[in-house]
Amino acid sequence: MADPTKSKIDEPTGTPTMGHEWDGIEELDTPLPRWWLWTFYACILFAIGYVIAYPAWPLIDSYTTGVLGWSSRGDLARDMAAQDVKVAPIRQAIATTTIDKLAGQPQLLQAAVEGGRAAFKVHCVQCHGSGAAGSKGYPNLNDDDWLWGGDLATIEKTIVDGIRNPDHAETRLSIMPAFGRDQLLTVAQVDDVVAHVRTISRQQGADLAARRGALVFAENCAVCHGPAGQGNRQLGAPNLTDGIWLYGGETEAIHQTVWNSRQGVMPRWGDKLDTATVRMLAAYVHSLGGGEAMPVAVDHAVGVASDAHQ
Repeated sequence: MADPTKSKIDEPTGTPTMGHEWDGIEELDTPLPRWWLWTFYACILFAIGYVIAYPAWPLIDSYTTGVLGWSSRGDLARDMAAQDVKVAPIRQAIATTTIDKLAGQPQLLQAAVEGGRAAFKVHCVQCHGSGAAGSKGYPNLNDDDWLWGGDLATIEKTIVDGIRNPDHAETRLSIMPAFGRDQLLTVAQVDDVVAHVRTISRQQGADLAARRGALVFAENCAVCHGPAGQGNRQLGAPNLTDGIWLYGGETEAIHQTVWNSRQGVMPRWGDKLDTATVRMLAAYVHSLGGGEAMPVAVDHAVGVASDAHQ
């Protein structure tokens, strides 16, 4: 309010001034509109009621819960519980349908794919990427290059048992020796076999080093990768003749692989996720573009169809 001892009346408007002036400019003591004041008072009353009814004040290790007992987390929990009830029959159907029978039920398979899409974003994108394209050391799940096979049962087993999990007897375990580090081959022999691998993958011509490397390959590598380097799914040995490389097909990358080996690891999800979620993930990965048809016979008892893409 204006100081009556210092303010004066503004002649054009007849309104008292605030009693101070700056460079000839004086501020009028114009009252606020009534509607604005009542709105302001209503906001104050609303705020008081809100902090009483709803969570509002942070405390040392908690917060005031409000007399209504409402919370956004509670709302989310109720929504999620309702959704769980809604999808429970579908999840149950997926869990009780063996993976080799899932493809014969298109509607259930589609539901599994959509559920797997959501589960993939939670559990798998950290390594394989949001589009499942992977990166160096993490497989691209969109292509049709599979170390162990790309049918539904094989992919499911990979997810369940993982790759190189030392605490799990059923994990897929393929071991490539560190030929250089463990002195199984000389530096020259490693260079020669790298040249041979780059030759059979059509990245360079067959020079003298590649011809020497062919002999080294036959004596040390063909037992797993095959005489022509086309891989062996039973051993998880990759095809070295195509253009798909997990760690890169450049000379230095292949040299590093031969010299030190890689020993990549994929977690096993069988002890972390329920059967329905694992099966949905398998269906989703299979749907990405590289999925293969089920083999004629799948021996689930001994796990012949096992692991994928690692």
